[in-house]
Amino acid sequence: MGEVYEVEKVDSSEVNEECPIKQVDLTVPKTDDPSTPVLTFRMWVLGLTACVVLSFVNQFFWYRRQPLTVGSISAQIAVVPIGHFMAKVLPKRPFFQGTWFEFTMNPGPFNIKEHVLITIFANSGAGSVYAAHVLSAVKLYYKRVLTFLPALIVMLTTQVLGFGWAGLFRKYLVEPGGMWWPSNLVQVALFRALHEKEKRPKGGTTRTQFFLLVLISSFAYYVLPGYFFIMLTTVSWVCWISPKSVFVQQLGSGLQGLGIGSFGIDWATISAYLGSPLASPWFATANTAAGFVLVMYVMTPLAYWYNIYGAKTFPIYSNSLFTSNGSEYDILSIINSKFHLDRTTYAQMGSIHLSTFFSMTYGVGFATLTATLMHVLLFSGSDIWKQTRSAFSGNGKEDIHTRLMKVYKPVPMWWFLVILVVNIALIMFACEYYNESLQLPWWGVLLACAIAVFYTLPIGIITATTNQMPGLNIITEYIIGYMYPERPVANMCFKVYGYISMTQALTFLGDFKLGHYMKIPPRSMFMAQVVGTIVSVIVYTGTAWWLMESIPHLCDTSLLPKGSPWTCPMDRVFFDASVIWGLVGPRRIFGNLGEYGNVNWFFLGGAIAPLLVWLAHKAFPNQNWIRMIHMPVLLGATSMMPPASAVNYTSWVIVGFLSGFVFFRYRPEWWKRYNYVLSGGLDAGTAFMTLLLFVCMGSTGISWWGNNVDGCPLASCPTAAGVMVEGCPVVS
Repeated sequence: MGEVYEVEKVDSSEVNEECPIKQVDLTVPKTDDPSTPVLTFRMWVLGLTACVVLSFVNQFFWYRRQPLTVGSISAQIAVVPIGHFMAKVLPKRPFFQGTWFEFTMNPGPFNIKEHVLITIFANSGAGSVYAAHVLSAVKLYYKRVLTFLPALIVMLTTQVLGFGWAGLFRKYLVEPGGMWWPSNLVQVALFRALHEKEKRPKGGTTRTQFFLLVLISSFAYYVLPGYFFIMLTTVSWVCWISPKSVFVQQLGSGLQGLGIGSFGIDWATISAYLGSPLASPWFATANTAAGFVLVMYVMTPLAYWYNIYGAKTFPIYSNSLFTSNGSEYDILSIINSKFHLDRTTYAQMGSIHLSTFFSMTYGVGFATLTATLMHVLLFSGSDIWKQTRSAFSGNGKEDIHTRLMKVYKPVPMWWFLVILVVNIALIMFACEYYNESLQLPWWGVLLACAIAVFYTLPIGIITATTNQMPGLNIITEYIIGYMYPERPVANMCFKVYGYISMTQALTFLGDFKLGHYMKIPPRSMFMAQVVGTIVSVIVYTGTAWWLMESIPHLCDTSLLPKGSPWTCPMDRVFFDASVIWGLVGPRRIFGNLGEYGNVNWFFLGGAIAPLLVWLAHKAFPNQNWIRMIHMPVLLGATSMMPPASAVNYTSWVIVGFLSGFVFFRYRPEWWKRYNYVLSGGLDAGTAFMTLLLFVCMGSTGISWWGNNVDGCPLASCPTAAGVMVEGCPVVS
């Protein structure tokens, strides 16, 4: 396939000293050839094609009942034979020979560095643009006018603004060996499997052979949970014990209840919201499991069965908004002509009420924010200070990967700063010129940027070491909701600029770390990221706009035909949040005018929790397990719920335990050789079959009991006396 070059050999004792993370030492090569061509013709063709195709596919399927997300790993696999084919057939003669623009379409064999940059392009189109939720909420749920140009500006600036924060924190989150970004190791292992020649072990398989076996197997298997036997995605066997009991179904439902005993025999269910459990270090998996148990099996049941906040009037697990009698709230009736809250109508209809679980997740979201700052201050404060001093003095210790990267020209800081200043200026112009549509004032833009830059480093440290990313969506909504209430679009815009610019910054930094591991010239990496991001945003926006204009009643479940796939579950969660924090405002729900005011005590609890762990660690320094208690990850475990449900977490934890604890500890050689390759093969096979099923079958399914997802229809029923909901028994 490809060649392996070595320019520097390091003895084993030095390597062990310079690679502080064992997983990195086992996975990432300590070799490089700086002469390898990177910015080639085939890289640009394949990279841009992958970016455009993935952007279109992911945005197109984002609005469906079961959103399809085709990850970059699909393109990562697909381009390999195409790249080798282009290397054989493209002309090798130079064009414009003797000029400054001289280049060749075929500089030699298809190499691993070209492949990495193609994957970086594909990453830009792997997922969706979070700001597309703003478009959906305004046009489809609030049913207001929003023109294309301000929509495009919001989409573009939210994605690109993060480059500024990424530039500020490269020294802290990319170069140190301890910032190892676990998810990147899946990519590294896969690149090596696809390009390195490997001797087949006796009685075993090479990593390439193993990858192909896993890809074919997962591709063939997913036709069952994806089409023929959908029940495999959520096996809630506890519900079968008592089919007519609301209580039993609340306990057992993996989609609408506590999910006790539920599991999914389906990689899409396992990795959908938390990413691959095979890439998560065991201590992070254990903390996530503990946080899930705390929220799902302790806090939520206690609050529900003690009927706190009238919990039994509503479903135990739901993200919908309710009136006091348990019926769903008519949101459009409380909006006036200026797109603000109609206070008179709201007073007549009464306060908005939340399900038990929804209110609990907001509480632990509050706790996660303060826990993040306190944890980083206590456990990483001295390291940050040392890194700051070394960054200015140039005396910081470098691992072997940082040392090998010194041969390449770094990206100048002013490149990042120019992007940052231009973006902020463009955002402020759009918010002022299109204020009637976007509602956000200029000071709101600056405040959102301040929050993003403040949290990028602490959350970046957590992400780079645990593979879990606490979100800023709640604190951004909370702040602007108090400062600028009753304006839902302003709240949404503030959230995407304060939250997503930080998330994008960490995405860029994670890609920089991948380039760091694979020895990609930083300026080439920067160019691919910028171009890929801009191209993907244009495709995302155009696709979303086309769907909104061409599909009647998109996202409106009350008007869509029965069985329509265009129900937009992710956009519904975003819309409900804009109502809570923007239209109605936190003061009326979590403040002195609302009944959920006690939830604010979670802020204090989140600040105290890491302090208790730190004190315990100081009191018992030889007990290493105490330091492994990571409160931001533990408290933020359920941040993806909803739309994630219990079955996603139970399945993810089981697989994470087998990989990160059992195999890593008791079968380390197997883990080293195959763990990340296994993750890549499962991702690719599932993605290819999912796409094939969507293209060939669309929304057509087979009607039989094996496709009865979850099988717990009563799990969403209220249990308070006298509450009447269609399809539910009435408790007397």
